[in-house]
Amino acid sequence: MTTIEVRGLTKKYGPETVVDDLSFTVEPGQVTGFLGPNGAGKSTTMRMIMGLATPARGSVTIGGRRYADLPAPLTEVGALLDAGAVHGARRAYDHLLALAVSNGLPRRRVGEVLARTGLEGVAGRRAGGFSLGMRQRLGIAAALLGDPRVLIFDEPVNGLDPEGIRWIRDFMRALAREGRAVLVSSHLMSEMAQTADHLVVVGRGRLIADTGMSELMRANGAGTVLVRTSDPGSLARRLTAAGATVRDGLENSLVVSGMTGEEIGKLAAYHGVALSELTPQLASLEDAFMELTKDSVEYQGAA
Repeated sequence: MTTIEVRGLTKKYGPETVVDDLSFTVEPGQVTGFLGPNGAGKSTTMRMIMGLATPARGSVTIGGRRYADLPAPLTEVGALLDAGAVHGARRAYDHLLALAVSNGLPRRRVGEVLARTGLEGVAGRRAGGFSLGMRQRLGIAAALLGDPRVLIFDEPVNGLDPEGIRWIRDFMRALAREGRAVLVSSHLMSEMAQTADHLVVVGRGRLIADTGMSELMRANGAGTVLVRTSDPGSLARRLTAAGATVRDGLENSLVVSGMTGEEIGKLAAYHGVALSELTPQLASLEDAFMELTKDSVEYQGAA
């Protein structure tokens, strides 16, 4: 099974360290979301994975080998780092054919990837006339030409309409189900919440979190319960004594963690405490992301 292994990766531009001792693994069979504020080092890391930038220290391997040492790179890793990296005067079919021929791939792959990305009907059109969504699809088609087991996408949904975003989301999931390792960066937290199985979060070039989606949500507020009662102080003491963590919420409510709604309800009933509300709370990925990266944002505006 082919993985991406990033170990101790460090990159400097002049005096500035943009990637700082970064280590993580991208496993096959899942979508790994690569998240971080602007300037966190995501794009630089992806460029180093692809051999487009040289690290000051550390290493990146794909299936145990550096990208530069892969005998037929397009058959092992495909990437979309810049959807605009195609000659505008070249037809979609010709663009893909040139890539296929120059990499020793069979011509039939051009038709196959055009079909898979929904571009069959525009194969004869020049790329310069494509919408952003169509250019993204063309870039994905190019990444798939060699049928690689590893795929890397840098901000693939930026600027797309809802239909295009949904298509890319479903496509990423389908690629992972085929056993491929998929690394995708994005600023859209709502999309990552529906797309990624695993998350790598960076800030100012350093690793902040390397965790499964469900684990991150549980650790950053998911699983709390909002409780309302006429005597919150008394209930809070009883909940704390039972091992829960309780903090004050809005409008005399309690926010409880460490106990399920069912457990809270049973405890309240045992002590004869009437509840007017008992609502499980689900933190969003955006909430968790903002909490994790609050100390790593380059510029913060006043509220």
